[in-house]
Amino acid sequence: MVSKLYLLRHARAGWARPGMRDFDRPLDSVGLADAQAMGAAMRAQALLAELTLCSTARRCQETLQALGSGIGTGEVLFLDELYSEDAVRYLALIHAHGRASSLLVIGHNPMMEVLAMALSGDGEPEAQESLAHGFPTAALATIRFDAGLHEAVPGSGYLEAFLTPAQL
Repeated sequence: MVSKLYLLRHARAGWARPGMRDFDRPLDSVGLADAQAMGAAMRAQALLAELTLCSTARRCQETLQALGSGIGTGEVLFLDELYSEDAVRYLALIHAHGRASSLLVIGHNPMMEVLAMALSGDGEPEAQESLAHGFPTAALATIRFDAGLHEAVPGSGYLEAFLTPAQL
């Protein structure tokens, strides 16, 4: 069973205004445009998720919304843990929801970068090179596994693509 994991870092958010929690920071105009461009790229490449796990942070929810209609997100689950937990917990959440053949996770750095690098044992050279320079906002890693996502372990994935807003 081949499965796909899509890791999408939220788009760029504005700085917190006085009295605003980090959790509540909205996308800025660049972030909104980047998320819309990533949504168009996902539609063009027919990247479809059977299930989406999205952080409850405002910038993640706004990123999901800005991807636009026509994006195959499947069922969407909003999880507080994607805001507050580390990459190990992200992987545990992927395992817990890993019966889906394709899963989109919309979350935060450094968890996205750590997870993408840890899971990708091999990959397309251009994608690996791009990921080696960091995981910018609104970037998307596509990782393929030869088994179900519930069995994903470090080094077992193949990094098929790493798209950044600068490449779109």
